[in-house]
Amino acid sequence: MTISRNIAAFVLSLLSIPAYCQTENLDLSTAQWREDLAFLARELPARHANAFHFTPREQFEAAVAALDARIPHLDSDAIWTGMQRIVALIGDGHTHLRAPRDEGNLPVEIARFGEDYRITSVPAGLENALGGRVLKVHETPVSRAAELILPLSARDENPPLAQAFVEDALTTGATLHGLGITPDRNAARYTLADDAGRQFNVEVHAVAPDAKFTPIRPFKQPPLYRENPESLFWCKYLPDARTLYCNVRAMQNLYITAKEMLALVAQHSPDKLVIDLRQNGGGDHTVGERWLVHPIRDLASINRKGHLFVLVGAVTFSAAMNNAAQFRSQTAAMLVGQTIGEKPNSYAEVRTMALPNSHLTVRYSTRYYRFSEGPENAIRPDREIVPMWAEYRAGRDPVLEWVLARGAL
Repeated sequence: MTISRNIAAFVLSLLSIPAYCQTENLDLSTAQWREDLAFLARELPARHANAFHFTPREQFEAAVAALDARIPHLDSDAIWTGMQRIVALIGDGHTHLRAPRDEGNLPVEIARFGEDYRITSVPAGLENALGGRVLKVHETPVSRAAELILPLSARDENPPLAQAFVEDALTTGATLHGLGITPDRNAARYTLADDAGRQFNVEVHAVAPDAKFTPIRPFKQPPLYRENPESLFWCKYLPDARTLYCNVRAMQNLYITAKEMLALVAQHSPDKLVIDLRQNGGGDHTVGERWLVHPIRDLASINRKGHLFVLVGAVTFSAAMNNAAQFRSQTAAMLVGQTIGEKPNSYAEVRTMALPNSHLTVRYSTRYYRFSEGPENAIRPDREIVPMWAEYRAGRDPVLEWVLARGAL
């Protein structure tokens, strides 16, 4: 399923508390960048719970030395991208170098469907690009661009999380420029092909970090999961399917909204309850367990096979991933959707530090958690459903469709 820039940004906002606390400064001297790199190389291993659980110390230090030697020949985008690659060696998804606030936001969205990357939303004026298959970014084939981006993502997580990262980075000007894919952080030329095979180019220019615009998508009527985009927890009763659908986008402040959900269950006596965690970037897993998992567990009419469904996806992250695992172990829920990108047994409990000169924010994990006792370190859905481009273009949600069409057991 495509993960929009808005969703990805929301996920990152949840993962990046506290927010930017100092103004970033990327206009640094070689000596200042080297000082930042030395600080990173010293402090990240010292503060992380287990910095070398995935990458050996020698490999980490070799990567630091290689970047240090190249700093005099690199611009700021290439340097912070190089640092991002080093932080990614730690492995866990909670540990990363946060992008600068002004990251060269290119106002289109790209998602992968099968082997194709498609333009899934555009601003006004670029409607001709909507739905186009991406062939190249500037002069780089999109498959090669994805290969260059991949090492910047968390190295010890499952592939769906890395793929979501690649999709977002393909429209991040600073990343593309830092990797040498584009000559300008504020513009990118995409070579596209329409469904008839006709190739054409579009030039996309970055917008300000606080720019507001309404993305144009290929469908007129959005699927249910895209409704109420500003709400972190909302429910809708679907009478024809006798189903209560609840979209939970954050594991925060659930006390009131969870009680409202339970009131709707009492009011409608639904045959099915659907908890959608596909856009949920986390929060506090103890809040989700107390106010969501446990109350649903105690609903005798719902906590039965074929009556309780939890929808999951690549960026069901952090506390949401933890609670999805708890739904599986503590209730009769069926998980439907795509494999979660984050490993259930990994490092979390985030702290942050700022590099001394650039003030770039580094997030690092301080505690190991285990949320699965399965044979592999992954949460795979009981029913895997990967949406195709034709479904997305039509505004369909095959994951929810499957649940609604399934007869209760």
